[in-house]
Amino acid sequence: MSPPGRRSAASAAAPADPSAPLHLVTGPEDLLADRAVDRVVTAARAAAPDTQVVTVEASGYTAGDLAAHATPSLFGEGTVLVVVGLEEAPDELVEDARALVESPAPDTVLVLRHRSGQRGKGLLDAARKAGAAVHDCPKITSDADKTTFVHSEFRTAHRSITPDAVAALVEALGQDVRELANACAQLMADTMVPDGTPQDAPAVDVTIVDRYYGGRVEATGFKVADAAIAGQTDEALGLLRHALSSGVDPVPIVAVLAMGLRSLAKVSSAGSVRSVDAARDLAMAPWQVDKARRQLRGWSPDGLALAIEAVAAADLAVKGGLPRPGRRAGDPVFAVEKAVLQIGAARRLRD
Repeated sequence: MSPPGRRSAASAAAPADPSAPLHLVTGPEDLLADRAVDRVVTAARAAAPDTQVVTVEASGYTAGDLAAHATPSLFGEGTVLVVVGLEEAPDELVEDARALVESPAPDTVLVLRHRSGQRGKGLLDAARKAGAAVHDCPKITSDADKTTFVHSEFRTAHRSITPDAVAALVEALGQDVRELANACAQLMADTMVPDGTPQDAPAVDVTIVDRYYGGRVEATGFKVADAAIAGQTDEALGLLRHALSSGVDPVPIVAVLAMGLRSLAKVSSAGSVRSVDAARDLAMAPWQVDKARRQLRGWSPDGLALAIEAVAAADLAVKGGLPRPGRRAGDPVFAVEKAVLQIGAARRLRD
């Protein structure tokens, strides 16, 4: 659930009409934008199978190109004209696109792709005024948005997935939304019942996710962080050394440790309010709030503060920083191992 006034990047808003003659695809999330364009092309070809797709790039644009592409074909087939990169469009492209918006070409569906920024704002306003179907593609960045995205992928396919499986997927693959989407598709395909319907397939659970991506979860450092925060220092060190021996850089591992401790600090300040309310206020998913509350057991405020300071020092060290003038940068591997040991010691601290 998102804070008031903030729309989730993966919210289930009513989709724009893909059969409209004019489309505005806005926002920085390219996966959502590509899907929007695909829906437009599919709708156009459902109405006229011989429809051609022409993509015009903003870079290297020559004045008059849009008008030439929008000219009716001698063979009568329609055209989906996709204009990409409008956030960096030269004046010639903006002017030609606006002319097409104000005087549409017959048998041409115009799709305007604009990622962000003020460049071309007049064109976007003109498209909206002309009744363009607007496809919003906000960036999917927070874990809450990624959680909602995964649920949406499964719901759209009429499949079910358990909350802990969603959490495992987001932890393992949440750095890349396309990879996350591909993982959802793969899991659904591989667990489909032969000759059955989606409703006949079993729910995807955490055991299935671990079978496919368990190694990725370890490599990204989340299991290291979970073990360290739980006070299982020996296990955390073993997982850490395995990840490092597999070629994982210490920097993202320290980042995950920091993220886990920050989550504890944020949730500890929320008090005993309901998880959904805390999640809304903290821009987290409810399962993340519940997980942090479980992890907070055994931590004192002073211990948590010391652990956060230890990870901040490790972050400086693994990035080549010098804790004091005149000292050499230390070994990044030693720095992250030291941080894990210090987290364990901090957790044992009592008020």
